[in-house]
Amino acid sequence: MKVLHVIARMNVGGTARYIEELIDGATEFGYEAELATGYVQQQEIESPGFNKKSTHRIKHLGRKISPINDLRAYFELKKVIANINPDIIHSHTFKAGLLARLVPGDFKRVHTFHGHLFEDQSFSAIQKFAILRAEKYLAKRTNQFISVGQRVGVELRDLQIGPNAKWISIAPGVRALKKIKKSEARKKLKLPATGVVVGWMARVTSVKNPHLALEVAKEFPEITFVIAGGGDLLTDIKASAGKNVKVVGWADSSVMWSAVDLVLSTSDNEGMPIALIEAQLAGLPVVATDVGSSAEVVKSGSTGYIVSKNKSELIRALTLLISDSKKRALFGKAAKVHAQKYFTVESMNKRYAQIYRKM
Repeated sequence: MKVLHVIARMNVGGTARYIEELIDGATEFGYEAELATGYVQQQEIESPGFNKKSTHRIKHLGRKISPINDLRAYFELKKVIANINPDIIHSHTFKAGLLARLVPGDFKRVHTFHGHLFEDQSFSAIQKFAILRAEKYLAKRTNQFISVGQRVGVELRDLQIGPNAKWISIAPGVRALKKIKKSEARKKLKLPATGVVVGWMARVTSVKNPHLALEVAKEFPEITFVIAGGGDLLTDIKASAGKNVKVVGWADSSVMWSAVDLVLSTSDNEGMPIALIEAQLAGLPVVATDVGSSAEVVKSGSTGYIVSKNKSELIRALTLLISDSKKRALFGKAAKVHAQKYFTVESMNKRYAQIYRKM
């Protein structure tokens, strides 16, 4: 059985790692898997973890909407599909899902929603309307829908995207990162050797709302905040950051989660954020906005706090953890146990293999 994964670009982030694990685990579960992808754009960095040998490059495929390049990418993808002759095409994210599900063929079509674009401020109302119409049409050309979290699937069905179709929620499988000594990690990131440090790690772009993180940091002038990640707002965030905020750009996750004491997420929209799962596997409590399936990752009141996108609520939750080292330790321990139980790579790969075989 051959499965071809299709995604617009493999930029550093949770979705890329999700796909990497599926491809790496394919042989163990009795099928072949390959990848068709474009290239990263702007200030993004390509994930170093995927197997280039099993990758087919789609020259004109990227995240940015471009009618001419997207049409070229369609024909390039169509050619790759004809050469590979897969049994199943498994698409990820909107652009790849659009092109892959329009290509005609006898193969089965699977699409995974790692979140959705309908609360992304970088897309206009007109663009969102067009995407919604397209997703409703593509639902008719999809054999199996998968969401990375229960809530993400519910939100999409509420938008009438495949409301009566087959939906399954599969949580991402995440491997624990190898931690290093806190003193060494802080030295690498040029952070203070002592004191509480709050970490924020994501794409530095509008949907992750890094400006809200800066506003929250202003309320804790004695606490160091570190912002890690790259994206179109990186230059702006560096210029706007207060004296207690260190903006480091792209950083190794294992170094980041070794250096900080707790984690802040200010996203306007999420799927099931892998960065927060990694942080919990590292034994860190998390304060996150209640978007997407974040509440399925962080158990509010026991492994961290899930709050609204209101700044005052984020400040209140952070204060509880910053001021109480015992609570941080207790929540961090519970976070690690929770993440180890519910987000295993083996479980994720097993469920996908079952779906493929059934199809």
